Amino acid sequence: MSHQTQSSPTIGLALGSGASRGWAHIGVIKALSELDIHPKVVCGCSIGAIVGASYVSGSLDKLEHWVRSLTKVELARFIELNLSLNGFVDTKKLHEFFLQCVCREDESIEDVTAKFASVATDLETGREVWFTRGPLIDAVLASISLPGLFPALQNQGRWLVDGGLVNPVPVSVCHALGADIVISVNLNGDIVGKHFIQEREGQETESENVLGMLSRAVDKYSPSIFKDEKEGTSPPGLFDAIAGSINIAQDRITRSRLAGDPPDIMLSPKLSHIGLMEFFRAEEAIQEGRECVIRMLPEIRHVLGK
Repeated sequence: MSHQTQSSPTIGLALGSGASRGWAHIGVIKALSELDIHPKVVCGCSIGAIVGASYVSGSLDKLEHWVRSLTKVELARFIELNLSLNGFVDTKKLHEFFLQCVCREDESIEDVTAKFASVATDLETGREVWFTRGPLIDAVLASISLPGLFPALQNQGRWLVDGGLVNPVPVSVCHALGADIVISVNLNGDIVGKHFIQEREGQETESENVLGMLSRAVDKYSPSIFKDEKEGTSPPGLFDAIAGSINIAQDRITRSRLAGDPPDIMLSPKLSHIGLMEFFRAEEAIQEGRECVIRMLPEIRHVLGK
């Protein structure tokens, strides 16, 4: 009688969007690696595309070192306060950062160590766009183009923006690329309303971070017809409102997409205390990514048979 050995299932990792909360992906990947879990399919959206591309190109240690050393002052250097631009982020500095910590200029998706894909959104049609081949850096830039902060990226005649608008946690992409078991990292599970609660409780407010700097710049050039001087009746700051709106949209879209195509293992780091643009809080996010994996160890072992 012949005996056939059963091949190990292909593990996919879906890294979700969530701006500065996305540094938690680094902690997740490192913790999974220590458990001898090495995904063969990696799909990322927005910040998840940055970390995922860094991982499959072998640059994750460089990225971790850089983000752990990031300060408020260094983060501010990435911001170009010029309202005539199509976004607030200095794309030249961002490009240099990618070449230093994410991937080489000439590196293609076909060259990397695992199947990789990123998700972007076609600005004209609203359709989901998957990058599964071609330049790795283009796949990342297209996926992170959050409207208002980054300019849209033109690719093959289409204007592309952040993939979080259509598929914030790309489980479906992992399945399409052949993953048998998908581990997802959802950064949007506990964020709705938390931004404003923290401000009322006296924690760090908009005026003390990068969003505050952008708000002040916009206010300088904006009419004040909507401002109410009465105490307690002024609306939220511009970027407070944007951050809150993005949080709500991402939460609702994530719930809808995951209900239709659920992962086998859901990792949901507790990150509501980290603001949308607080990229300098990498140490906290990375640690929570690790701790999230530890909390889910029984489920991980059960599903993977480890």
